[in-house]
Amino acid sequence: MKQTAFVTGANKGIGFEIVQQLGEAGWKVLLGARDAERGNAAAAELTSKGMDVEFVQIDMNDLTSIEQAARTIKEKYSDLKLLINNAGMPGAFSSSFTDTREEDLRNAFEVNFFGTFRLNQRLFPLIKQNEGTVVNVSTDMASLDHMQNAESTLNAFDYNSSKTANNAMTLAMAYEVRGSKAQVFAVTPGFTSTDLNGNAPGGKSKEAGAAIIVGYATDGKRHNGEFLDANGVYAW
Repeated sequence: MKQTAFVTGANKGIGFEIVQQLGEAGWKVLLGARDAERGNAAAAELTSKGMDVEFVQIDMNDLTSIEQAARTIKEKYSDLKLLINNAGMPGAFSSSFTDTREEDLRNAFEVNFFGTFRLNQRLFPLIKQNEGTVVNVSTDMASLDHMQNAESTLNAFDYNSSKTANNAMTLAMAYEVRGSKAQVFAVTPGFTSTDLNGNAPGGKSKEAGAAIIVGYATDGKRHNGEFLDANGVYAW
């Protein structure tokens, strides 16, 4: 029986590649995006390739939009087995704590933490009921161990701290399902060239980044409460 997944931030970049790779693997995929025109176009492109993909409008900065998307999924796709929280924004990618502006910090948290929190709270009961999986897409720089011990790193406090808070949410959710077959974990694809970082040179391709996330999401193994990168468990 075909399984259903919902991927946010999926009309382009890593999100689009996640949807495509899940579709190729035989999943029914709900492609979440803020812009209806771009979301519908992305879904149509994948449908034309024979994949079972449908567009679901969702703006992670808008509570009403999140509530509507969650309602649609619970009413029409109650078999939801996999939620991949890929949507995110960089804030201003501040270069240091000193340079961070409160406005940019709040903007990053609004999407990366609060938007994801709102969606997770509304769909988590369904995931638990279906013994499914939630993957919160993270970043190396969300790791406090990495920030303390890396020889050099991007000290973008607005973006990094919003993702660190997201990691804390991952563990709180994972704690709640530790005695069940449902699971929640975080994955960092590592440095990937995407629109989020201005397609910075030297990163892995979007396809390669997506493959890391899809690989863990569909490998059938128990990853509850883990933070994972391409090499395995990554330090929180």
